[in-house]
Amino acid sequence: MKVTVTARGFDGLERSLDDAADEIVPEGRKVVGKGSLNIKRDWQRRWSGLDHAGGLPRTISYDIRTRGDVIDGETGPDLARGGQAPLGGFLENEYGTPWSAPRPAGQPALDAEEPRFVAAVEKLGADLLEGR
Repeated sequence: MKVTVTARGFDGLERSLDDAADEIVPEGRKVVGKGSLNIKRDWQRRWSGLDHAGGLPRTISYDIRTRGDVIDGETGPDLARGGQAPLGGFLENEYGTPWSAPRPAGQPALDAEEPRFVAAVEKLGADLLEGR
């Protein structure tokens, strides 16, 4: 007994994958940027209202870097902004400061953004493969 299988339509799939490959990094950068902005804003909100570190939320920034097909987003207190940025490490860690208990905000902000980020990446993949 002999079975013959014929598959057709791979040219269209190949074109779709090629088109998606051309767009994945620029579109992925937008997704990472939006996620990083959301984390920054949430982190700032969680640290707002600190009497002794009222300027700390303003030191939080984010950077997006692309190297080849790798996209990195980094969010947190920016020491280059000066001011109270060095206090960020004390508030974020498990020890706090002599004047206040620990007040983690970065990890909770990241955890809150994770499901939205995953959904956005899934949507991006589907949109690119479907040519949208």
